[in-house]
Amino acid sequence: MSSNTLPPCPQCGLEHTYPDGSNYICPDCAFEWPMQAEPSEADAAPGEAIVRDAHGNPLQNGDAVILVKDLKVKGSSSVLKKGSKIKGIRLVDGADGHNVDCKTELGSMLLKSEFLKKA
Repeated sequence: MSSNTLPPCPQCGLEHTYPDGSNYICPDCAFEWPMQAEPSEADAAPGEAIVRDAHGNPLQNGDAVILVKDLKVKGSSSVLKKGSKIKGIRLVDGADGHNVDCKTELGSMLLKSEFLKKA
């Protein structure tokens, strides 16, 4: 694939992108985005928004995710550690932006997608 067929970076607009696995990477601003066209808001079912992780990747039911920061568990002295992998998430329309239902080592919880990245 030549640099003429690679898309420019959507973040900074420069054309120095390169492929890496299933993503494109911009060496100038370190932004990564998937090679496949992402579903747009118009493609989503009516009344259903696309849930995105901390890096802007769309999440789906059954995905595995990784925590991007330590999260304190309300009502407990426990902490979910950064880097913990959570498998088999379920997307929900939760209160206060808690839109991911999952089972962790501390039990079933609702988490915000902004603290997760797709594994």
